[in-house]
Amino acid sequence: MSVLQTLQERSNNACELCTSAEDLKQYTIPPSLNENVANDVLVCKTCLDQIEGQTDIDVNHWRCLNDSMWSEHVAVQIIAWRMLQRLRHEGWPQDLLDMMYLDDEALALARATGEHEDAANKIIHRDVNGVILESGDSVVLVKDLKVKGSSMVAKQGTPVRNIRLDRENAEFIEGKVGAQQIVIITKYVKKL
Repeated sequence: MSVLQTLQERSNNACELCTSAEDLKQYTIPPSLNENVANDVLVCKTCLDQIEGQTDIDVNHWRCLNDSMWSEHVAVQIIAWRMLQRLRHEGWPQDLLDMMYLDDEALALARATGEHEDAANKIIHRDVNGVILESGDSVVLVKDLKVKGSSMVAKQGTPVRNIRLDRENAEFIEGKVGAQQIVIITKYVKKL
């Protein structure tokens, strides 16, 4: 059974966050690179667009987290925690966060994207032109790069899709070039 089929069965074909049954998509929680049942959730387009920042956050839509934060599935708990962190200044999300429990491993993964940090403390990754990079963005290399530890040279113009950000250093991102996962310095990439 595929990951998507397993997610559909696990969620009864409903968004695992808001329970909507329309326009459902499989979403791999960052910084995970591989889709699997432990790292993925089934979400509706409304939730997904707000999670990824494609649309403005509708605070009232996320009142559904009062129920979904108690999911038995860790991936759902992590997304709920991250969204509550984004909304914590609204008041009621902070109350839910105070009640929520994640084990140490899940909490470390939940914090990996920096949702819990205030905007002033967040590390901002910028490409060669100063454009802000986000996890999941696609970039292109602006010069040939020798890959340390191998004989491979990543050529200028090579696209790198679904990047991950280093949460401790604003100059480093990770992405796959060919079949190899590599660390790339942000001044050598341009956002697509």
